[in-house]
Amino acid sequence: MAKLASRSEPAPATIPAVAPKAPSRTGVAFGGGMAPRKRRRSLTLGRVINGKGIAVFTRQLATLVKAGMPILRSLEVLARQERRPAFKEVIESTADAIRSGGNFSDGLAANEKVFDRLYINMVKAGEAGGVLDTVLERLAVFMEKAQKIQGKVKSAMIYPVIISLVAGTIVSVLMVFVVPTFKSIFRDMLKGQPLPALTEGLLTVSNFLKDHFIMAIVLAVALGFGGKLFRKTRIGARLFDWLLIHTPVLGDLFLKAAIARFTRTFGTLLASGVPILQALIITRDTSGNVHIADAINVVHDRVKEGDNVAKPLESTHIFPGMVTSMIEVGEETGALPDMLARIADTYDEEVDTAVAGLTSIIEPIMIVFMAVMVGTIVIALFLPMVSIIQHLPT
Repeated sequence: MAKLASRSEPAPATIPAVAPKAPSRTGVAFGGGMAPRKRRRSLTLGRVINGKGIAVFTRQLATLVKAGMPILRSLEVLARQERRPAFKEVIESTADAIRSGGNFSDGLAANEKVFDRLYINMVKAGEAGGVLDTVLERLAVFMEKAQKIQGKVKSAMIYPVIISLVAGTIVSVLMVFVVPTFKSIFRDMLKGQPLPALTEGLLTVSNFLKDHFIMAIVLAVALGFGGKLFRKTRIGARLFDWLLIHTPVLGDLFLKAAIARFTRTFGTLLASGVPILQALIITRDTSGNVHIADAINVVHDRVKEGDNVAKPLESTHIFPGMVTSMIEVGEETGALPDMLARIADTYDEEVDTAVAGLTSIIEPIMIVFMAVMVGTIVIALFLPMVSIIQHLPT
């Protein structure tokens, strides 16, 4: 069985050793019957695997390699246990690249739609420095923390979205099916007397929704798709990303999450041996926000001219002073990767606190909002009843 040339310990007793025939550039040898096979990719719709799945795969791979198992053997083990056919093919094609004499990073680069530039370049740096097991461990930790913080931000948004959908559904049912039945009742009982202004307005809105219900749904869907397409344009991306980090309350949460992502990505790349300019480019491309990317681009150009990271980062006026000050201290002490990791941990904790506080605030606000909406409808329908009771003969 294949094994890494960099390891001198004997092969496990359960795996018979095979004389190497053609060592690869990664130090992996393969014997007869191990030649790469041509695979025909099956057609897949959507993403092959999500970020959480990649994080689990990386953790498993890091554990196997850390335990002394060769990278090729580790990929074969993970491919056999993989239940998703599309991702199974990705793992097998990566293993085939190693059998052909390539590096692990070459196999990842052939599947760049699954593994991003951050992943590929960190693995490449680990191979160059002979510390692939350490880099995989860092990459697993990085992806797990990124998934954790992303999940917490999403969880803060799920509750208000669900409440809004429930409230919208209830109000729509009342306005389209319940309120119109009261119109004829009020007409017969009031006998030409004018309706209260609130009731008249409610009936007008109800009639409009009843007559144009399908059109309203189509318009809402069209606006949703239109907004999504506009988000993909240059102007739309800049507008949405600006609103994302400047919206009251929520903007601070998203900015902290973006800072945590930037510092953790940048620090992990530097700790893995990636050159600083290349690390800045990768961090810029994986920032997820146009304005954060512009700020990193400014830093890249200034560092390329011989400047440090802290001063140009401060000049962008996006990152808080504490962040730039800690980065400056990290540069002065020569411990920038460690300082970036500390900043990321600090902001991860702040995001946790912000999400918990935001959730506790949103819950009563949404309940009050829903109560006001339904209460307004009930009051509008009750007002004519009061008028009818007042005109009853004594």
